[in-house]
Amino acid sequence: MPSPRVMVLKEHGTNCEFESRYAFEKAGAVADIVHMEDLIADRGRLARYQVLMFPGGFSHGDDTGAGLAWANRVRNHLEEEIRKFVEADHLVLGVCNGFQVMANLGILPRIGGKMVPQVALTHNETARYVDRWVDLDFPGKGPWTAGLGPVSYPIAHGEGRFYAEPAVLDTLEKNGMVAARYVRGGICEYQDLPANPNGALRDIAGITDESGRVMGLMPHPERAIEFTQLPDWALRREKLAREGKQLPEEGPGMALFRNAVAYFK
Repeated sequence: MPSPRVMVLKEHGTNCEFESRYAFEKAGAVADIVHMEDLIADRGRLARYQVLMFPGGFSHGDDTGAGLAWANRVRNHLEEEIRKFVEADHLVLGVCNGFQVMANLGILPRIGGKMVPQVALTHNETARYVDRWVDLDFPGKGPWTAGLGPVSYPIAHGEGRFYAEPAVLDTLEKNGMVAARYVRGGICEYQDLPANPNGALRDIAGITDESGRVMGLMPHPERAIEFTQLPDWALRREKLAREGKQLPEEGPGMALFRNAVAYFK
């Protein structure tokens, strides 16, 4: 089968589209950055892709709330096209601001197939913007996280605290829709940091829909695709050298993008 085609959707204020395209291309996909204005002008264009990504950034400056203005733009102009895409055998990923957009749109978690907001990414408990690395575990199901063990990705957000009503949280847990949790691993130990950076309920860092094909994640895998992006890479280099081992060619984030390409092959 030909390489899957990925649309990395750009909006005013996003800033992670180029890293995201590079990660997908490095994994073997054909990736395009498409601006919202261009997709609105040619709505049928989305049907020519197998993967859709809402990248991170600060769309519209987050002036009315993180991801809210972008979500409203999608709802007003592309709701039916997005609905058809997520319901088909496609993959969808939202990272950071992209996750916030998907939550505001109701693309996630779509419990019972309802495309209405059921979860929120709200202000960090510290009321501060947090820029650091976190350790993650991936207990969920679905193609995005298949085979992923404990890894470390960076975060950069002011509104990343996952919130949902207890009944929704219980449904996410019961149906295996918690894609990623904050845990205390190597990076937190190395930098002496708390595992949960923002007060997310039940340490939730990402979720999927019931199929597992649609996922939102607050940490940034596209910023962890090279080994030298790790904050402790120099220490790891010295340890590997003393053990006579080679440096890894890739960072921990690449596996997620390779999973997406493998899904279609």
